[in-house]
Amino acid sequence: MTRSPVPQADWRALVAAKRKQLDAQIPLEWRLSDDFLASVPADGHLIEADLVRQSGILADKELDITENYSAVDLLQRLSGGGFSSVDVTTAFCKRAAIAQQLTSCLTEHWFKKAIKRAQFLDEYLARENKVVGPLHGLPISIKDSFCVEGIQSTVGYVSLLREEPASHDSALVEMLLDLGAVLYVKTNIPQTMMAGDSDNNIFGRTLNPHNTNLTAGGSSGGEGALVAFRGSILGVGTDIAGSIRIPSLCCGVYGFKPTSDRIPWGGQVPGLAIQGIPGIKPSAGPLAHSLEDIELFMATVLKAQPWKYDVTASAAPWQNLPHHDISQGRLTIGIVPESKDFPLHPPVRRSLQSAITSLSQRGHRIIHLPDEPSRDLACVSRLAFQYFTYGPHIDHIAASGEPLVPSVAKMSSPMFTGPFPVDMDLPPFEKIEALHRLRHEYADAWRKVWVENGLDVILGPGAQNTAVPHDTFGWPPYTVVWNLLDYPACIIPYGKASKELDSVPMVIDDVVQPSYDPDAVDGAPCAIQVITPRFQDEKCLYAARIIDQDIQ
Repeated sequence: MTRSPVPQADWRALVAAKRKQLDAQIPLEWRLSDDFLASVPADGHLIEADLVRQSGILADKELDITENYSAVDLLQRLSGGGFSSVDVTTAFCKRAAIAQQLTSCLTEHWFKKAIKRAQFLDEYLARENKVVGPLHGLPISIKDSFCVEGIQSTVGYVSLLREEPASHDSALVEMLLDLGAVLYVKTNIPQTMMAGDSDNNIFGRTLNPHNTNLTAGGSSGGEGALVAFRGSILGVGTDIAGSIRIPSLCCGVYGFKPTSDRIPWGGQVPGLAIQGIPGIKPSAGPLAHSLEDIELFMATVLKAQPWKYDVTASAAPWQNLPHHDISQGRLTIGIVPESKDFPLHPPVRRSLQSAITSLSQRGHRIIHLPDEPSRDLACVSRLAFQYFTYGPHIDHIAASGEPLVPSVAKMSSPMFTGPFPVDMDLPPFEKIEALHRLRHEYADAWRKVWVENGLDVILGPGAQNTAVPHDTFGWPPYTVVWNLLDYPACIIPYGKASKELDSVPMVIDDVVQPSYDPDAVDGAPCAIQVITPRFQDEKCLYAARIIDQDIQ
C-alpha cells in the first residue's frame, strides 16, 4: 500500500518546518549557547562531563531533584508536600530540553502544558488533601508511537508530518493521566521502528549520552538516551524484537519487556503492528534507573485494571511477591548458551561470566544449558525474521520521497546463518500454519528445559555486543528469541567495556553483525538479561532484584 510520492524539495520543507516548530517550543533561557555547544568534549562522554551542571540552566534544587531521587522517592515527597509537582516537572522539563539539544532524543515536547498540568495537580492536593492517583505529579516520558491528544505522532516518517495531531490518547496515556502522571515529552525512534539505531529524517539521530560516537539503540533509543541523561526518571518504550532492551543495554539503564498485552498497547499509531494476523506481538514496558522503579510502573498500571482502557489488554492482575526477604532467595539459574553464529564480544562475555561467578558464590544454583539443535539461536532468529516478512505493509517512506537512513538501508537480518525455516512460496495459510508449528516446537523445547532443570530464571546477554558505532548494531538474536516466545525479560546494567581487559578485536562483516573495536567502545555500559516464562513477569522482576543485589 503506497501513496503518491511528493517532490524532494517538499519533504525537506516539511522537515524544516517541523524542526523550527519544535525548536521554538524550547524557552530561550533553557537553550545552550553556541559557545557552550562548541565546548562539548570531542570524545562524546556527555554524562561524565557533567554538562547539565556546567550549563547553569538548572538551579541547585533542580539538579538535586533530577539526580538524587528515584521515582518511588519522588512520589513520596510529592504526596507528602516535600516537593511540588511544578518544581519536579520544571526540573525534568529543563533537563529534557538540554538532553534534546545534545542528543536529539525527543520528537515532541510540550513543556508549558506539562507545567500547567503540574500546577493543577498541586492545587488539587492542597484543596482536597489527597492525591489524584498513585503517580500524582510524577513526570513520565513516552515513546513517539503513543498517541497524545493534540500532539503529532509521526514515528519518524516524513509522510506523517502531513497528518493532523492525534485526536485521542492511547490507552496507556489515558491510564497514566488518570493515575496522576505528568506527560511532557515523546521520544525518538528509527525510521520503520525496526532498526538498532534511532535515526530518521525528521528528528535526526539520537546519540548515546555515555559516548555520542556510539548508538543509543533502537527502537526506543530516545527513551534510553533521555533516561540515561536523567531527563526522565521513568520512561515507556515498546519492544517487538528488543526495542526496550537494546536501548537499555546501550545506555546503561534498566529496561523491562513484559509479556504482551499486560501493559495496554491499544491506540498507538496505526500500522506499527499487524492486527488480526498471527505473529510476534509487541509489548509496552518501562525504562528506569532502578528495578524498584520498573516494578513501580508495572504494579501501578496492572493494579489499575488496564482491561478497562484497552480491549486487548490482559485482565491478569499484579501479584505481589515477598521482596522483604529478598536476601534469602536462592535461585536455580539457567545460562543461555553462546551461539557460534552470534559470538559474544569480549566485554559482554566477561561481564556475563563475572555475574555468573558472583551468583555462584552467593549460593545460587547455576546450570549451563547445552546448545541443542531444537533451541538453536540462529534458526529461531530466522523464524522470527520470517514472521516479520509476511502480511500487508504500508510504505510510508515512498509516500514522501524521503531516502532510507543508513541503518534501514542495510536491512540487517539473520539470513546469513541459513535459509528461511518455511518455504516462502507456500500459499499464505499453509505458510502461517508451518510457521506456527515451528514456533510451537521451539516453545515446547524450552518448556522441557524449564521443567527438567527446575529453573527459576534464565540468565544471558542482552546482545552479543555493547553499544557500537552508528549503523552497525545488526540483528538482535539474544532479544528477539524472547519476543518469539513472549517471555518477559529484564535488562540489568552491569559493568563496562574496557580496552585494557577486553583487548582482542573481533572483525566481523558489519552487514551481518557488528565487529568489536576495543578503543571505540571503551567505557560503554555492559548488561545482563533475566528471563522467565510467559505471564511470570512478577517472578522475573523478583528474581532480577535478587540477582541485581547479589552481583552489584
